[in-house]
Amino acid sequence: MWLLGTRIGDKRLLRLIGKFLRTGILKDGLTSHRVKGTPQGSPLSPLLSNIVLDELDKELERRGHRFVRYADDAIILLQSEASAERVKEGIITFIENRLKLKVNREKSRICRPWKLNFLGYSILPDGQLGLSRESEQRFKAKIRRLTQRNRGISLKKLIEELNPVLIGWLNYFHFARMRKRLESLEGWIKRRIRCFRLKQCKRAIGTARFLRHLGLPEWRAWFLALSSKG
Repeated sequence: MWLLGTRIGDKRLLRLIGKFLRTGILKDGLTSHRVKGTPQGSPLSPLLSNIVLDELDKELERRGHRFVRYADDAIILLQSEASAERVKEGIITFIENRLKLKVNREKSRICRPWKLNFLGYSILPDGQLGLSRESEQRFKAKIRRLTQRNRGISLKKLIEELNPVLIGWLNYFHFARMRKRLESLEGWIKRRIRCFRLKQCKRAIGTARFLRHLGLPEWRAWFLALSSKG
């Protein structure tokens, strides 16, 4: 609040922000008082973090570093591991001693750009954006939950649930260069959908009948229906 007071002259606005910060949290029907921070997902949180961390941006610019920051998530790009170690300790000291903020040391690490997970992206050796391994794993875990074969829903309902997830994910990661990975993911998703539909046939004879109806030869339909690989 002191830092906001150095930049904002409107006392009514400062009082309003102060009320936001002091308001209680409703959990399990009970209201508890907050002693620090803002609730996760609050629209005030990224705004305040940008105001507080503006001093960090100015310090990084003053030192001549190349960096990217989004709210409280930041990366600093350096040429060697030795300089990265030195800058890391210096910036942590600045954040904790000057800004009085706590750095999450478990998440703060030094790595190659293509091993990063910054807002779901990695940085490829040629500087372009790629899909991080963690983002792909989270995406596949979500698809696995939606396409579980023991869910009691129709194929049409499953497609209706899948489409918004796929469209939203692709819209978010449309900057990433990942054509081959998308082709692999597409084949994997289609296989999950096929497994889901075949499970609804229940017995081998139902599976064979369903496949024959789709145009498969008799021998091919029974070959798949009697497969021991599930």
